[in-house]
Amino acid sequence: MNMNDAIKFLNKHITNPSKGLPEEVFLFVSRLTPLVNVDLLIKDENGRVLLSWREDKFVGAGWHLPGGIVRFKEKMEQRLMKVAEKEIGTGVEFNPVPIAMNELICNHNTTRGHYISILYDCFLSSKFIPKNTGLNKIDNGYLMWHDVCPANLINVHEIYRKYI
Repeated sequence: MNMNDAIKFLNKHITNPSKGLPEEVFLFVSRLTPLVNVDLLIKDENGRVLLSWREDKFVGAGWHLPGGIVRFKEKMEQRLMKVAEKEIGTGVEFNPVPIAMNELICNHNTTRGHYISILYDCFLSSKFIPKNTGLNKIDNGYLMWHDVCPANLINVHEIYRKYI
């Protein structure tokens, strides 16, 4: 198969990139170009930060800020709200002006190894109780309010320690 045929094949199987890509294609793209993502610094009125547990082969294990990769032709604010709904189960209030932008290069990763991360200041009332039904504290997606930044923050989010 030549390059043009391969591209035609991919185009046939990617009907709406704004909805996301098939996992294999997403991982391939992540080896070719930086990924743009939003990260949500969600605080309550008491200054606590809502973090999620994550463990995977790309970033290891630890607490992290909810976040997600921006889709094709998707506005940052749309991705931010979709991340909140998907990862937290509710919308959040947010400042549309980012509080930080960072370039992250993970030299040990060839897949998912380069990001442009944009951090947004978000608010959620302390009345919000995470729905961790069926999850243990070390399961992906487990949510917990933190009074201080935990020691076991995932490495790629160390850049956010000063905000937590």
